[in-house]
Amino acid sequence: MIICAGNNETFKFAKAMGVGLVESAINMTRQCLFDKPEYILFIGSAGSYGNHKIFDIIESNTAANLELSFLENNSYTPLDNVLKSENKLVKSQTIVNSSNYITTNSDLAKKFNDYKIGIENMEFFSLVQVAKEFNISIGGIFVVTNYTNENAHQDFMDNHIEAKEKLTKYLIEKNIIK
Repeated sequence: MIICAGNNETFKFAKAMGVGLVESAINMTRQCLFDKPEYILFIGSAGSYGNHKIFDIIESNTAANLELSFLENNSYTPLDNVLKSENKLVKSQTIVNSSNYITTNSDLAKKFNDYKIGIENMEFFSLVQVAKEFNISIGGIFVVTNYTNENAHQDFMDNHIEAKEKLTKYLIEKNIIK
């Protein structure tokens, strides 16, 4: 099953699950309870913490949930904040960070690279968590739309349409969709 976030990030060949950690977790859980897929492929946009360029395509099977306050030693969590899914379709060393907030501080954003986290996407962590709970393999394929800096939102808006086209072309070239 191919899924995406929703709102303005939809694809005709993917089922929308909702934007952010909460909406996507609720809707993915509902999907798994009533029509459990054998495999999940999440596709979407991402912001780069600096090591990936605009329109780069990144595949990942590992998601993190590190908040900016953690990077400043202002918080901790007793929860497992990095999850990995074993699968055959997507393998990557790039970790995708998820939060309901978009990083706009480029200095803090660079600290994510110290943890081998390369990009951020709002939904991936919660989707990996739900997939693991239902014992479903999951992977993600992302296209970079912006850097995580003060221009993040405007760059996302400026690049989003072209990024979706590039991601769709990539999926066709990899014979994931036709």
